Amino acid sequence: MRRVVKAKVLRTKKTVVLARWLLGKVLVRARRGRETAVLITEVEAYDGLRDRASHAHADRGRTPRNAVMFGPGGQWYVYLCYGVHEMLNLVTGPREYPAAILIRGVEGAIGPGRVTRALGIDRKLNAAAAARTSGLWIEDRGVRVPRRLVQATPRIGVNYAGPVWAGKKWRFYFDPAKLMAHPRRSAPR
Repeated sequence: MRRVVKAKVLRTKKTVVLARWLLGKVLVRARRGRETAVLITEVEAYDGLRDRASHAHADRGRTPRNAVMFGPGGQWYVYLCYGVHEMLNLVTGPREYPAAILIRGVEGAIGPGRVTRALGIDRKLNAAAAARTSGLWIEDRGVRVPRRLVQATPRIGVNYAGPVWAGKKWRFYFDPAKLMAHPRRSAPR
């Protein structure tokens, strides 16, 4: 089963739940006539105006950089971090509810900068639809990651948000090698 995840599925205020759900989905990049498909293995949720770790926190409000986060879910938010790394985020909230999920790792590339480098993702995809038309989309290929394999930890590099927001366990990841060994695993097709 190869099913493109539609934008309407991503338009929810349940960003943290959606982040966990993205584990095991497939990120597909099409460029130069070739498709590269990789399993999503690590994500972080950034949820709404109250989230002090979010680029769209109420203290900052809407800026030219984060404006895409205020759009409807199903778009990419790509920004430059520390002047070095492109970071890929999936906008998830309904319009005017700024929320996004950082894609921190995929099978074969751990770390958000490595993900974008491996897949040739840059800011040209900022505000593009998470759809075949943009050359970057998400597919559900029937892989289910059992809860017992998922680790939930605080997000990385957000100590500036204070102990409450920095301590939220909104980073989710799993070891794909353990998934392969799981007896009831559904193989991607």
